[in-house]
Amino acid sequence: MKNMNLKWISAFLFLGSLMGLGAQDFSALQYRTVGPVRGGRVTTVTGIASQPGTFYLGASGGGVWKSEDYGTTWNNVSDGYFETPSIGAIEVAQNDPNIVYVGTGSDGLRSNVISGKGMYRSIDGAKTWEAIGLREAGQIGAVEIDPTNSNIVWVAAIGNAFRANEERGVYKTTNGGQSWQKVLHISDSVGFADIELLPGNPNVAYAAAWKAQRKPWTIISGGDADEGGIYKTVNGGKDWVKLTMGLPKGTIGKIDLAVSPADSSILYAIIEAPKGEQGLYKSTDQGKSFQHISDDVRLVNRPFYYTNVEVDPTNPDIVYSNANPLLKSMDGGHTWKPLAVPHGDNHDIWINPNNPNLLIQANDGGANVSHNSGKTWSTQFNQPTAELYQVEVDDQYPYWLYAGQQDNSSTIAVPSFPPSAVQNPSKAWILNTGGCETGPAVPKPGNPNIVYANCKGRFSVFNKLTGTEKAYYVGASNIYGHNPKDLRYRFQRVAPIHVSPHNPDVVYHGSQYLHKTDSDGYEWETISPDLTAFEADKQVISGSPITRDITGEEYYSTLYSIRESPIQEGVIWTGSNDGVVSLTRDGGKTWNKVTPKKLPKGGRVESIAPSHFNAATAYIAVDRHLLGDDSPYLYKTNDFGKSWTLLSKNDNGIAKDHTARVLREDPVKKGLLYAGTEFGMYVSFDDGATWQPFQQNLPVTPITDIKLVRGDLVLSTMGRGFWILDNITSLRQKEITTLDKAPVLFKPDDTYRYQYPKISTPSFPDFPRTAVYIDYYLPETMESAVQLDILDAKGTIISRIVSERDIAKTPIEEVENMDLSTTFRLVNKTLDATQGFHRFAWDLRTRGAWHKEPKRRYQGGPMALPGTYTARLTVGDTILQQEFDILMDPKVKAQGLSLEDLKVQQQMQRQVHELLSEARKLEAALEGEIKTLKRSGDTISLAKKEVILERLQNADGAYPQQMLLSQIAYLQYAVGSKDQLPGKDAQLRLRELQEQLKVLKENTVQP
Repeated sequence: MKNMNLKWISAFLFLGSLMGLGAQDFSALQYRTVGPVRGGRVTTVTGIASQPGTFYLGASGGGVWKSEDYGTTWNNVSDGYFETPSIGAIEVAQNDPNIVYVGTGSDGLRSNVISGKGMYRSIDGAKTWEAIGLREAGQIGAVEIDPTNSNIVWVAAIGNAFRANEERGVYKTTNGGQSWQKVLHISDSVGFADIELLPGNPNVAYAAAWKAQRKPWTIISGGDADEGGIYKTVNGGKDWVKLTMGLPKGTIGKIDLAVSPADSSILYAIIEAPKGEQGLYKSTDQGKSFQHISDDVRLVNRPFYYTNVEVDPTNPDIVYSNANPLLKSMDGGHTWKPLAVPHGDNHDIWINPNNPNLLIQANDGGANVSHNSGKTWSTQFNQPTAELYQVEVDDQYPYWLYAGQQDNSSTIAVPSFPPSAVQNPSKAWILNTGGCETGPAVPKPGNPNIVYANCKGRFSVFNKLTGTEKAYYVGASNIYGHNPKDLRYRFQRVAPIHVSPHNPDVVYHGSQYLHKTDSDGYEWETISPDLTAFEADKQVISGSPITRDITGEEYYSTLYSIRESPIQEGVIWTGSNDGVVSLTRDGGKTWNKVTPKKLPKGGRVESIAPSHFNAATAYIAVDRHLLGDDSPYLYKTNDFGKSWTLLSKNDNGIAKDHTARVLREDPVKKGLLYAGTEFGMYVSFDDGATWQPFQQNLPVTPITDIKLVRGDLVLSTMGRGFWILDNITSLRQKEITTLDKAPVLFKPDDTYRYQYPKISTPSFPDFPRTAVYIDYYLPETMESAVQLDILDAKGTIISRIVSERDIAKTPIEEVENMDLSTTFRLVNKTLDATQGFHRFAWDLRTRGAWHKEPKRRYQGGPMALPGTYTARLTVGDTILQQEFDILMDPKVKAQGLSLEDLKVQQQMQRQVHELLSEARKLEAALEGEIKTLKRSGDTISLAKKEVILERLQNADGAYPQQMLLSQIAYLQYAVGSKDQLPGKDAQLRLRELQEQLKVLKENTVQP
């Protein structure tokens, strides 16, 4: 089964889990990505010496990407194959660049690191992949391929980031991953961060041992002398010796190695060690002895997260250190100078051995290529791998999505749909919205220009109109670097903000207490006691035994989620990051801890969702993977937390190692639930009794948050940005769970009549054209045509779409019309008549002008007016009908245009379309007559017809005089491109053109 493409495995599992729904495939419901188009954390990069324009990057939550144009564009190559998006190492075989090995599980063990799922191999340049084992090895720090035999591969396995495991160690395969041998092992708590092969002799290898484990309240990086250090083998891993001469004798932490290809006697090591012993070590005798070259603290800045040394392949004295900052030495590591890169927090670098000026570098903002040794770099605004902590939405149209983005100077917002006219949609709409990387950013209901933002506990109010923010920090004290037990207010790095659903001026904010303001943060009131477990042994200074690391994410016993009931004011739920659920039913006057009794202690209450139907009901998602427990914990209460029901049992649909991230209840359909996990999406139609995957086309990546807005399912991810599943209204209808032997037409959702602003059509983000989504189900493949009619309120058919025997989708055709200086989109669609669940996107366009080419006939008519319409589906002898509304665009209404104005415009549009149809038919008739006359030899009649045709259509050649057909089309564009009242000149011009066509037709029939 390991040879199967995971896309097919996923589809098989999905179909198998839908037996309760008639085993239907709902792949017609597709997510779309809206960015941002800005890179997220990249932990490993590599290139191909013989193909200098080709590079790979491995993201911490975005999978493997490949560029074949020097980093100008990037394409994901791991989607559909990898079980995890977390990448630790990528290596390409020197003797055959089609062979690529990837180790999953990034080595920067921060609290949001995503677990590895073993090794993968490609033999076709990353077009397809095969899982080749080591699935339980955890995070993989390094992969090395024997340059003489690409079937011989070495792997340094750090291990599970959150618990001890026996799979830690150094592995080797001699058969391309069919089997693996653990050739070096110390203990279940000590893994290996790096491995290097000796140039010229791949039987000689160096390995760097590392004791490491992440806990919710601390990071352990290092151990005693027996729990770390550098090991060497000279016989292919059969025997190992520990290198000690000149190296630290006591406590030792993370180590990274680099062997000089230009002089294999030189070995560099950056070592985390106690003060005075840390920094760069160098051996000139293949590890027999080392010299401490530099104790520059910048080399071991946050060593668990960085620590990467590389040497120029052509010059052993040129050395790079990836940390914060990126450093470069020209004298063998004695002195260092910063090297400017597009983003900080550096993780990896690869240098082309044939041209050391060409290199690629990885950091928390993506990957960037340099052609001049780092003087200038390629952009990172071409990698949609953003790590987002949550999602909030505003109430404007189109709505915008907000989140904290990992390692960004501000929270961000991007639109769900093009909101304005710009030249580059992929770059234009990434707004800064205050706070910093962690977020959240919560727009104020009723005023999307005001955003409540956060930066690691620091509350602020951002104003989009001024681009500035006001600081209103609870406690107004810098909490960095403290022992949490000494803090007055403990704020988690991702400190929650929640606006009351009953009063947009009431905002809640969480430390270990619940804070409340009704003055935009000017004054805060604490309305709770400590709502956490606050166990004394967890209140410690993070970072042991060597390096302190206290950035806020290690603060344990803080609030992580806050929600007030949307149907009963004053009922407020909180969840802490140490596993406590609390409730007040009187606005904070009294509190009760209502944690599920059977919930193992200490987990992070990632989300709380009070019910939209019953104030006593709430749902929670608890994450315990930082405690070494990957199990999902989803719970529901119906009695204000007195009792809870576990909704994520091993046998009810959610994979046992898919850690729960978020659980949301549909606000319209009771019992419809959505769950986001570490590795994907799930849906339940029976209030959590059973679940089925709802991954569709979504890449495997952690789902950090879910919002339901205007019928859309909106997601944030830790590695692939924001995603939207438009119009989930069909999931809310009772027929969705009873699809069987009868066709079904689902009621379409109400849709805004939105005219696209003038933009170039981007390939990314995915902004579809305005459409009414019409979902339907067919119990069998239809031999006869399936027909969809759209009827207006009077019962008049304004659009008709039919199926064809050949159901292959006709691609969008872009037709450049230089006469109008614009581009028309001609979309030829048919209905899918095969068995199953389908979605058709009607573009709101009514009947357009006639065209002699059948596929372009009647396309591009006026957009349907706001009002009530009926979708009528005819399947054989069955006729199904559903009503829906088309709504006025709020922006159009704000311009002062009324429905009556739009009716006037549409009436004139129809007149112009009728005129254009009439002219085109005359053109077609004349062309037919001219062909006949040419055969008959009637030169007199032929000349008369050709004169008339010349007045009708443009002559060939550049910049011809625009004749009647072109003039009508010009007027069509003028009166119908955007919502407006037609101008007086346009009205006069229509009458002129009508008269001109009348004269031509009269001349045509004259003898």
